Amino acid sequence: MTITEHEEIARATFRMVLKGQIATEVREPGQFVHIQVSEKFYLRRPVSIAEVKEDTVTLLYKVMGDGTEALTKKHVGDQVDVLGPAGNGFPLDVREGAHALLVGGGIGVPPLYQLAKQLRRQGVRVTAVLGFQSGAEAFFTKEFTELGDVRVATNDGTLGHQGLVTDVLDGEFDTYFACGPTGMLRAVSEKMEGVPGYLSMEERMGCGIGACLACVVPSNDEKGYRRICCDGPVFNAKEVVLS
Repeated sequence: MTITEHEEIARATFRMVLKGQIATEVREPGQFVHIQVSEKFYLRRPVSIAEVKEDTVTLLYKVMGDGTEALTKKHVGDQVDVLGPAGNGFPLDVREGAHALLVGGGIGVPPLYQLAKQLRRQGVRVTAVLGFQSGAEAFFTKEFTELGDVRVATNDGTLGHQGLVTDVLDGEFDTYFACGPTGMLRAVSEKMEGVPGYLSMEERMGCGIGACLACVVPSNDEKGYRRICCDGPVFNAKEVVLS
């Protein structure tokens, strides 16, 4: 795929737009792509798809190590080797007029943006709760505001509510969708007990196709586990065990 846009949009967080056939193959919000940063890095980096427009996909990634740091050096016009779209995303069988809660923590926010756009097109009311370490690391707050009610929580209080996303989950909701660290997902699912929900899990991946079992999570059935890369990354909240 070809890079058409690439910019830093918050502290250590970058937005990259890629043009290519993969954009036309995205089935559901919440899927991801696997990017080969360079020949120097053996493993690809999984990055969630934040938005799809005709023949482009928008990716948001945070610098977490040498691989993502190297990705920041890519320029507009560069070609990147991309596998995808991969994984299973968020289900869209939400009735018109329903009220959906979307909860994202840090780099768990991006896949919820495409979800919010598609839910709004279906006539679903959307409330987004976005959590960040600080205001300097916040992004897409304006974009979510254009789609519905937005509540922001930051650890240091430099933007929105000082505290956790679970502090601002008040309201009546018909369903919820969440993406972020496991601790956050566990807290959200406990707070939303009794409400149908779906969780998108973050985990380090190896092969990205389910062979290496590096990204397994315990499940509540006889199999005993799910592979985040291919069974997920999105799961019914009752399907997985959040240890």
